[in-house]
Formats: sequence, C-alpha cells, structure tokens
Amino acid sequence: MACTAALIPRLLQGFVRAICTQAALWRLTSVRHLSLTSIMKSERKTDHLERTASVVRREVVAAAKVCGVADESPSVKSLRLLVADKDFSFKAGQWIDFFIPGVSVVGGFSICSSPRLLEQDRMIELAVKYANHPPALWIHNKCTLDSEVAVRVGGEFFFDPQPADAPRNLVLIAGGVGINPLLSILRHSADLHRERANKGSGYEIGTIKLFYSAKNTSELLFKKNILDLVNEFPEKIACSLHVTKQTTQISTELKPYITEGRIMEKEIRDHISKDTLFYICGPPPMTDFFSKQLENNHVPNEHICFEKWW
Repeated sequence: MACTAALIPRLLQGFVRAICTQAALWRLTSVRHLSLTSIMKSERKTDHLERTASVVRREVVAAAKVCGVADESPSVKSLRLLVADKDFSFKAGQWIDFFIPGVSVVGGFSICSSPRLLEQDRMIELAVKYANHPPALWIHNKCTLDSEVAVRVGGEFFFDPQPADAPRNLVLIAGGVGINPLLSILRHSADLHRERANKGSGYEIGTIKLFYSAKNTSELLFKKNILDLVNEFPEKIACSLHVTKQTTQISTELKPYITEGRIMEKEIRDHISKDTLFYICGPPPMTDFFSKQLENNHVPNEHICFEKWW
C-alpha cells in the first residue's frame, strides 16, 4: 500500500501546514465567532475551518487514497478511502477535514462508515452532495480512483459507549445528507450488538429508531443498507423514512417504511424517556426545530446531540 503518511509532503507541499495555521488564528477568535453565530443562527454560511475553529480535532493528518467512487443518488457521490496510517482513527458520528492538492478550500465531510471498517480494512466511506463549493465540485467532477488526498478527524458529535456503560436507547433524526454521521452511529451500534452476541460480553445496545427525511426516495441515501440492518435486528432497530416531494410511485419494498410528509414532532415526542439519547443532523432549520422541541419537552441538554450541515 503506497498510501502512507510519507505522501503528505509530496501531495500537499506545505498546504496542510498553511491551512492549519489559518485555523489556529480562527480559534483565537472562536468565542467572538460563536457568539455571533448564536445571534445569526442559520443565516450565514461560513468556511468549514472557520465554522469549526473551536472544535476539537485529532493531531493526525493522514494520507488517503480513493479506492471507490459511486453515484449514491442523482445528487450525491459516495467515496471509499484507504487510510493506511494506523494512528488514524475516529468515533462514530465524527467528520473529517478533507485536504485536496491544488484546492485551497478545505472540505468538511461526515464519515458514514463504522469504525469497525477502518479497524479491519483501513477504509472509511463518505457521501458528498453536489454543491458549488470547491471540495464538493472536485469530488463530483475530478475525483477518480487512486486520487490522493489528506484527512484529519474532528467533531464532538459522536456515539462511543464503553463496555460497562448502561444501555441507552437512541433516536436518530436525519435530513438529507445529514444521514451520514447517523448511519455511522447506526452501523457502529449494529457492530456492537453483533460483538456482544458473538462474545457474550461488551456494550449492550438499547433500541434504535431512525427518522430520515429527504425530498424523494431517490434522495434517501443508503436505503438498502438501512433496511438490511432493520431486517437483521428487528428487535433492536426500526426506521421511519419520510419524503416531502415525491412525484413517482413508491416501490413495494419501500412502501411499508415510507411516510409522505415531514417528520412530525409527535413522532419524536413518543420516544422520549430518561434512557434515550437524541442525535439530530440535517439542515440548520431542522436541527434548530427538533432540538428546541426536545428542550421544550424537558429532555436534558446532555441527551440532545446535534450537528448542522450547511
């Protein structure tokens, strides 16, 4: 495997170092930035590094090689990256800084695969929606097999239970490409359940309910993967898939899981309990709405985790 950390200087020629210096300068003003963001809420789109300047990152910047590219939907491409550096790791739900040689803007993309895939095969998976943003444009128009990039893990939105932790139920609420970190959490939970079933020890997962909304069924990413997990673990995993602008007939296999219309507050409220954690990822108005509704229903803040993708 030629994809090692030694490639980074040749690939990026000081680019990562310059970007990291810029991020450090943003971190110095992060308190002011966060207060402005809280006032402006979802109205201002900022650069990924600037927006996440105060968020904890791992120190490892690892070389990665593209070893799989596919159309996940009409507007989303999925990538599979080989990351040979054994010091590179992540927790389910976290994102990566995505450094592209020759592209001055750094991307920020949630990992949608389970940590187990990285441990076993040194692979991570991403799903990136088309946008008029240099990293997304590169992925959709220029990225090919064997393209070389660099990645660094960050983020405080994750699910990383330890074997002795008490079981928790999870409610995952996703909008659009916000499914990415939640799919990582869902896959990780399934891996933990398999491990406990095989070994008789390890973390015991509670129940998991996924609410996932998209424009139409063609934009519901990873449908097959999600339904495979529901069918593998019917006593543990359930899903409710929502479409808001469906214009074609819904397939027979999807129909039992599909609701036409938005995710409703009552559906979420029915799952509130002292043992339930809520993870929300989607467009800012959606995450704002559901996190506020949960707060209004007296769910403790420490039980509500959300990530906004712009």
